[in-house]
Amino acid sequence: MIEILNLVVRQGAFTLPAFSLHVENGRYAVLMGKTGSGKTTIMEAICGLRRITSGRIMIGGVDVTRWSPSDRDIGYMPQDLALFPTMNVRQHLEFALKLRRVPMAKRTERLTYLVDMLELEGLLNRNVSGLSGGEAQRVALGRALSFGPSILLLDEPLSSLDAETRLKAQSMLKEINQKTGVTVLHVTHDQEEADALGDSCARIPTPVTFPR
Repeated sequence: MIEILNLVVRQGAFTLPAFSLHVENGRYAVLMGKTGSGKTTIMEAICGLRRITSGRIMIGGVDVTRWSPSDRDIGYMPQDLALFPTMNVRQHLEFALKLRRVPMAKRTERLTYLVDMLELEGLLNRNVSGLSGGEAQRVALGRALSFGPSILLLDEPLSSLDAETRLKAQSMLKEINQKTGVTVLHVTHDQEEADALGDSCARIPTPVTFPR
């Protein structure tokens, strides 16, 4: 479960006004807003990557507002994917597992599961710089899911895909949510995408911008 209580973020001239959100366990929620409204700011705040001005962030009923990102049990897929150009697919999928010192046998088991679920057969030794847009998206998704988080945050995950690949990705995301039970918060500005994926949809209020 994700619960945001009166979240306020101020950075320079930008202020995200008090924002609250509640997402029940296992749901697929969509967060919408105009460009510059603070969608990514909210996602980074939930992850612990963005310092907040006030408010609380609750995960599974626990206040994690001051917790480090690694302690929050959240998988995050940023809009730019943030793949490492010198690493191959296998290294990306194992990255979070190695950080958590998961034993090799368990890593292998998890890797096999991810490859099957995300249709990454034959790509493990490929460098990510040589992947198609759809393949890169699935690798980034696999890295976010690799350690079995209870929460999955997706920031505009389909924005760079062509129409055909986007439809396939939508089906995959919904299937992952249903099969794993992971709670999903998906950011988009596309209403059709929101309607196709979301159990519920929230909109970000207009941010406040003060003159410098």
